[in-house]
Amino acid sequence: MNPKGTQGPWRLIRRLALAAFLLVVVAPVGLTLFYRFVPPPFTILMVQRVFEGKGWDYRWRSLDRMSPALVQAAIAAEDSRFCEHNGFDFEAMEKAWKNNQRGGRVKGGSTISQQTAKNVFLWPARSYVRKGLEAYFTVLIETLWGKRRIMEVYLNVAEMGSGTYGVEAASRRYFGVSADKVTRAQAARLVAILPNPLKYRAVKPGKYVAGRSRRIGAAAGTVRNDGLAACVGKMRRSTAAERAEPAPETKADPLPAADAPAPEPVAPAEPAPAAVEPPVFETPPNSD
Repeated sequence: MNPKGTQGPWRLIRRLALAAFLLVVVAPVGLTLFYRFVPPPFTILMVQRVFEGKGWDYRWRSLDRMSPALVQAAIAAEDSRFCEHNGFDFEAMEKAWKNNQRGGRVKGGSTISQQTAKNVFLWPARSYVRKGLEAYFTVLIETLWGKRRIMEVYLNVAEMGSGTYGVEAASRRYFGVSADKVTRAQAARLVAILPNPLKYRAVKPGKYVAGRSRRIGAAAGTVRNDGLAACVGKMRRSTAAERAEPAPETKADPLPAADAPAPEPVAPAEPAPAAVEPPVFETPPNSD
């Protein structure tokens, strides 16, 4: 028989272990499963922006009610290997790290899965703790959600302007249409502002965003033609207006040129340049 005096410490240890298990395993898994079926009502970034006085326009739109051009543009610009990796693109991370070590334009190697995990579950500030938790939640959503749900949540919660979240709110704000009516050019424009949506403009963009939009639009053609978005599953068919949009004159590789300098933000006169530079990864608020 153990003396009563020795039961207290062990009881405390057991309670702490149970609390840790609930906090580290049960709560994250339960919340991830919940969001597998229910749209996230808000994110930490949304709440932060409200307190900063930036407003809040967040409108959920299911993936089958979005233009396929939005998915294709997102993969072309942010994560060309989205359908190939299990949440982490180590090759892109290595290239981004080498580029940043050389002192070039800072680039991020985060996948769409990592960005989604951060946007939904975590806070925006950078830290090793947040990156560790981001990796944990990335594994959870890859396991419990699958690629289609990850893309759906990503396109719905990403910050796309001051107080504007997701492609539905952004499409209505900038173009006056719902997310299923945006053209391929408009989809590329929305994705082009993701690296810094509080600075870049989707309407009347500067030379850099205009040039980046064209590169994304060209690379999205490669995503579309090569089936690089197949893991997302069935999407609505392209409309006649979307199919009538001019295609890029040359095939554009959607992979980022991590060891090349950032392209000059030149806005050519032609709607589709003869030679298209590949899109590049950039840093937060949505892609660090």
